[in-house]
Amino acid sequence: MSNGIATRVSAARVLDVVLHRGRSLKATLAAALPALADPRDRALVEAIVFTALRQRARFDAALEAWLAKPLGARDHELRALLHAGFAQLSLGMPDHAVVAATVDAARALGRPHQAGLVNAVLRRAQREGLPAAGDEAAWPRWLAQRIRTDWPGQADAIFAASAEEAPMWLRVHARATTRDGYLERLHEAGIDGQVDASLPDAIRLDAALPVQQLPGFDDGVVSVQDGAAQRVADALSPRPQARVLDACAAPGGKAAHLAERDPSLRITALDVDSRRVRRMQDAFVRLKLDIEAAAADATRPDTWWDGVPFDAILLDAPCSATGIVRRQPDVLLHRRETDIAALVDAQAMLLDAAWPMLAAGGTLLYATCSILREENAAQVEAFLARTADAALEPLEAGFGHDTGFGAQRLPGEAGMDGFFYARLRKA
Repeated sequence: MSNGIATRVSAARVLDVVLHRGRSLKATLAAALPALADPRDRALVEAIVFTALRQRARFDAALEAWLAKPLGARDHELRALLHAGFAQLSLGMPDHAVVAATVDAARALGRPHQAGLVNAVLRRAQREGLPAAGDEAAWPRWLAQRIRTDWPGQADAIFAASAEEAPMWLRVHARATTRDGYLERLHEAGIDGQVDASLPDAIRLDAALPVQQLPGFDDGVVSVQDGAAQRVADALSPRPQARVLDACAAPGGKAAHLAERDPSLRITALDVDSRRVRRMQDAFVRLKLDIEAAAADATRPDTWWDGVPFDAILLDAPCSATGIVRRQPDVLLHRRETDIAALVDAQAMLLDAAWPMLAAGGTLLYATCSILREENAAQVEAFLARTADAALEPLEAGFGHDTGFGAQRLPGEAGMDGFFYARLRKA
């Protein structure tokens, strides 16, 4: 099988399990990509898959209009392959190459009898173009309505930004080099980057590239982290030598950022999943950081906490991920309406469990990558109502929209992900 056919087969199989079997895009790609030796092939698979998921509603409309009868469960793989073909055309790849490779992929997938159908559908897409579909069409109706209720003036912009490819944000290790120094290294390597005055450690790349192409990545000079996530270190801003808890730490980027800025901090990074803890530890080793990483449940401090209060706590809570749809488009496939109430309950449990571990005068930063008020402002309002010794501290305007109970950045604003921050002080 040629590389061109192998990439289309891989893209179709990834799309099949994500679209039809409820699998995570991130996990599926992590399992599939190592089978492709050439990094260019891996990048192509990612580009095809992300484009197909972002334009899923548009591609489904084409199939509904052009096929005599709907594709059934036995043809899920075929549907995924056609979506992969449409994605290639949307990416501006040469028409003849798209058709030839995708038709050959149908044969490689054991569907030679459907190769003619693939050829006909893709050639029609070439001739007529794909149907238009609004950005909101990709969202489940119940979730789109919540966005419009929560953000009536910004909803259309949220849908549009969530359908776009996200820039690649880098975090420069403050103890290894300077941001300007690393920017020069990028330019010497032929990589264009921009800085943001509000983010002292950040560089933005408009086009994503494999981390292996980043100068000094293996040596811990730089990491990948969205600008909105980098602002967590500014919002928490623990004092030197503070004892800090990152209660839901994986993959460890925010704990690492704190330690890069101030190695005197005594940081404990928790995650309930031991596999993610091991990956976190590997990241800390690459960055040459002294951070204690442990597999533990933050809602059960009796099973791991030594009773010594923390001066600062970061609670980046599990959430709906509605602020990072542009990075995780499968959120719109897998999220269910019943999930939200369960997530809100889990967030409240984490807040209530973390607060007794915070020292008097200490700071807890509650953060999510959600844009739903129920998980964010309403969650903080409810916590303050039931917690007598908690007070909300204001954040400056650069963190996002003032909700009355924290700051909300919406997707795409200043090129960053959607993110919520609420800083709480203990009396």
